[in-house]
Parts: sequence; C-alpha cells; structure tokens
Amino acid sequence: MLLEAVALLGGMSVAVAEDRAARKTAPPGTQTSAKTKTLEAGAIALQGNAPVKGFDIYLLGFHPMKEHPEQQMEVHHYCHQVNEDFAQCVLFDGNTKDANMNGIEYILSEKLFESLPAEERKYWHPHNGEILSGQLVAPGIPAVAEKALMQKKMNSYGKTWHFWNTGYPGGTADKLPLGDPMLAWSFNRDGEAMPGLVERRDRALDISTMEKRGDRAELRQLAHPQSGVDDLKGKFGRPTQDIPGVLDKGRAPPQGRRSTPSSN
Repeated sequence: MLLEAVALLGGMSVAVAEDRAARKTAPPGTQTSAKTKTLEAGAIALQGNAPVKGFDIYLLGFHPMKEHPEQQMEVHHYCHQVNEDFAQCVLFDGNTKDANMNGIEYILSEKLFESLPAEERKYWHPHNGEILSGQLVAPGIPAVAEKALMQKKMNSYGKTWHFWNTGYPGGTADKLPLGDPMLAWSFNRDGEAMPGLVERRDRALDISTMEKRGDRAELRQLAHPQSGVDDLKGKFGRPTQDIPGVLDKGRAPPQGRRSTPSSN
C-alpha cells in the first residue's frame, strides 16, 4: 500500500518538476513526418502499453561510471516495484517529454542480493550511501512519503547500465548511443561527487541535500554493512570522507565494537 501511494503521488511529482530538467543532448535526424505521427496516433488508439504501465515511481540521483569515476551524471529514474524484493527502472537524462532514455537499473533487496553468486555481486552497487547522504530524492511528494520510500530501499542494491553518454560535467555528449554499455556505481563518501553537481540539482529543485540527510539520520540504525562501498575508494583524486552509517562489509567491525570515521 505504501509504494502504491508513493506511485500515485509520483505522477504528481513529475508534473511539479516537468519543466525543470530538459534533456542534455538531441539525436540527429529529420523532423517527425505527418505520416509517422498518424501511425503513432493509431498505435496509441489500437495497441496496449501494458509493459510500461506502472513505471511511475520517480527518483532523482547521481551515477558515476565504475570504470571512469569522473564521468558523473544526474539520473532520472522511472521505476516499477515488481514485488517487495525487486524493482526495475528506466533511466533518462531529463524529465520532460523529449528526454533521452540512456539506461536501465534493476534493484534488489538485501535478501536477493545475498542469494547471488560472488562473481555476480561485483555488478551491483550499494544504496545506503545514496540514501543516508540525502542525494537520492523523490521530487514532488510529501517529505513523509519520501522518507518512507527511502526506508524501504535501505540495504538494497542496484545493477545499472548506461547505454548512451548523454552528457556529464566536463565531458562531451554523444549524439547517438555509441560503444559498449557502461556499468554505473553509487557515491559512498562525501567528496566523491564532482563539486557543484549536487548543488546545481538542489538549486533547481529548491531542496537541501543536507537537510534531507539530517532528516534521514534515524535511518542509520537500519543500515547494514554493504558490499561495494569501498570499490571506488581513493579513485576520485580528491579528499573524501565516510558518510555516517555507510560501511563496507570488508571494514565491518567485530560484533560489539564500534568503528571510527576515516577519510582517504
């Protein structure tokens, strides 16, 4: 019921932010013809769209590419919660009607992640850093609903592939989807995001990531050490610092002992 309510409110959130995030690049091609528009109208009238119904949970966050951590992009997720343990998302470079689809993400609960073979786990990034830092948001829905949604995603993991470099700060966008898919990762320490990346999003939405972090502080008690938190540690070329509550499984202290914050 909670996620159904969030999904309903998510439709409202898209309208609230509709004109905020235009796509970053436009593919080449001639203007859509009258014949094509007629065919599209006929398809809408006569064909169903069942597979894409329900992708109405809107999340906005950031992804660095795992092999190229300085390639960082703002990512608009439109997600469908299949069941309590599995969700699937289509990713875009904006939230307007002409946004480019540039990736996909699958989300697993901790329970399903633990069932994966060790070789598969290297593709799945942890989510606690995104949540507890305040960087992952659900625009336009009431704060209490957003916090409840984030609580449901604590200790989860995502497998994300970006098929199109539609632009990132300091880089040049490709006009078309080119090359191999890029495995995306999550930010797990303060300082990993490029300076200004999160701040620009906050100004555009009139929100405060730091305020959201403070509001979510009580979720730290739900956080388990996760795989993948340290996978990009030291690969950003600038000082970083641990996010309270975010810990790699390899650094988890013995039961009964408390860890101390570290930086790199």
